[in-house]
Amino acid sequence: MSAPSELSVPAPGLKSFSQPAAAVTVGRIGLGTRAYRNTTRAMTLGGFATFALLYGMQPLMPVFSRSFNVDPAAASGVVSAATGAMALALIPASLMANRFGRKPVMNASLFLSAILTLACSLVTDFHQLIVLRALLGVALAGLPAVAMAYLSEEIDGAVLGRAMGLYIAGNALGSMFGRFAMSILADCVSWRVATLILGGMALATAVEFWRALPDSQHFHQSRVTVKRTVAAARSHFMDDGLPWLFLTGFILMGSFVSLFNYLAYRLAEAPYGYSASRISIIYSLNAAGIFAASWVGMLADRIGRRNVLWIMVLSMLCGLVMTLSSPILLIYLGTAIFSFGFFGGHSVASSWLGFRALKNKSLATALYLSIYYLGSSCLGTLTGITWKMNHWNGIVVVLSGLLLVAFIVAVKLRKLAPRVKAASI
Repeated sequence: MSAPSELSVPAPGLKSFSQPAAAVTVGRIGLGTRAYRNTTRAMTLGGFATFALLYGMQPLMPVFSRSFNVDPAAASGVVSAATGAMALALIPASLMANRFGRKPVMNASLFLSAILTLACSLVTDFHQLIVLRALLGVALAGLPAVAMAYLSEEIDGAVLGRAMGLYIAGNALGSMFGRFAMSILADCVSWRVATLILGGMALATAVEFWRALPDSQHFHQSRVTVKRTVAAARSHFMDDGLPWLFLTGFILMGSFVSLFNYLAYRLAEAPYGYSASRISIIYSLNAAGIFAASWVGMLADRIGRRNVLWIMVLSMLCGLVMTLSSPILLIYLGTAIFSFGFFGGHSVASSWLGFRALKNKSLATALYLSIYYLGSSCLGTLTGITWKMNHWNGIVVVLSGLLLVAFIVAVKLRKLAPRVKAASI
């Protein structure tokens, strides 16, 4: 169990610019309580809905290429438009949460996102779909921008890694379920009906999230200004560790989205020629990420994040290289290892933020996630150019180079002096 740290105290967002962090846990939600069970259930569902809505349309990219006569790089816009818009909206959403509260912003985020997904089923051309997906990204930003700050404020620091891991496990489950279900439904009915079902699922999840999540007990409303926000952001970028964690998130997420964007095209071509429903098997391999997020989160609490992050990045690289094989079973195994490393690495990097950001934790989280989702948007589209030139081999070469950079960063972070005394850093 980790020693108490700054994660055990309220994270008042942008209000406490000069207030030092306390070193004790007071009145936080502890393991085994009803509040802990309700909180983790709600946050797991919230993470589930976030990734299902964000990436549910990813396996339909080949379908959109055929239906709307667009190439793979253009079809990737159904993902990139949403993640790019989300990246730009995360900090404004974080500021809104500081003014209006954590739970109201997260609730509104889920309800609006469900409605926009339902509207996607009614589009008449690809441009309309991209616009709605961008609006979805803006609406959906309210949950990931606030979720980690909420957990840091309300959960006991000694079990924060476990709670954060469960939230990210929900991301993994949503990622797997959304992609898998949409692939099957698109083959059985149509992509429009599949989108209606996805939106209905999201609406039901939003209701349960609103019902189950406890109200904030340690949130302090604050008024912010652009000047103070910029000053706080500058202080984060001047930290010895936070910019490297931001870069790690950018590379990990961009690599993850790129692999799943274009692996579907590879399996749809010869010699495989798989249908959408058969390709969906690769999305079920995200189940490895569900295990990774929670287990790696607990492991990091025990032996330290600096001792785990580099292993997760190396796992992604090994899994990626395995996908160069021709036998489909080796491709599946490599994809599972890659997913394990991604979700485990994200769990470690995101929970590490609270140990580095002694003040303005919610802004640090928003910056991390903005850069994280920009990785999805930018790299997910740019690698489409590589696909045009050299197909899967080119994708693997580019992503391998990026992951080698992330590995070097993770090794560098192992030598970083911690800002607090805590066994779990």
